[in-house]
Amino acid sequence: MGDTMSALISDPKDLLSLEPEELAGTVIEHLNSVCETDQRNLNREIFCSDLGIRGYPREHAEGVSEALMEAWIWLEREGLIAPKPGATSVGYYFITRRGKRMKNAADIEAYNRANLLPKNLVHPIIVQKVWSAFLRGDYDTAVFQAFREVEIAVRNAGDFAPEDIGVPLMRKAFDKSKGPLVFPDFPDAEREAMCHLFAGAIGLYKNPRSHRQVPRI
Repeated sequence: MGDTMSALISDPKDLLSLEPEELAGTVIEHLNSVCETDQRNLNREIFCSDLGIRGYPREHAEGVSEALMEAWIWLEREGLIAPKPGATSVGYYFITRRGKRMKNAADIEAYNRANLLPKNLVHPIIVQKVWSAFLRGDYDTAVFQAFREVEIAVRNAGDFAPEDIGVPLMRKAFDKSKGPLVFPDFPDAEREAMCHLFAGAIGLYKNPRSHRQVPRI
């Protein structure tokens, strides 16, 4: 059945140190590597208690088996494998169309990053500017670029000058008494809070990244 799991992760301690979604990347890589005939006979119990643990020392067999089952369940939950329709007995699976696109652990890592922030929850302009950096795990760049787009949008919406930037721009735009972007129907305290929200976000998440390396918060 293709390369064994032990050929991909030789040390059982390394395997057991992985989270289910991390181990799932190696499992799907292994499943995608097997021949078409074997792919038609993927069985969860056989894989997790027999085929998947071959090559590992006996004393680690139970732990490896349980870890593989966790990874298998994760793959099933994410729709990368699914119960085989029409199977005469339970436990038989097939690799889904999405699963066939996941060739290795790196593909799973990219998939997990994308799921951290679903595209449909993000403004299209920000998606266009930052999505590639986000998928690479370059979060500092993604955060900086996203807040730069917010700053540009606020400057344009409030008809401010190019010299109006950063925290002072936000305080002008959302000034509770005369800011052009303030919601006049909001209570006084809420208008002030919105001003603090935008100024604080720019001050904390954009400005420091313009000047130095910032630890992740």
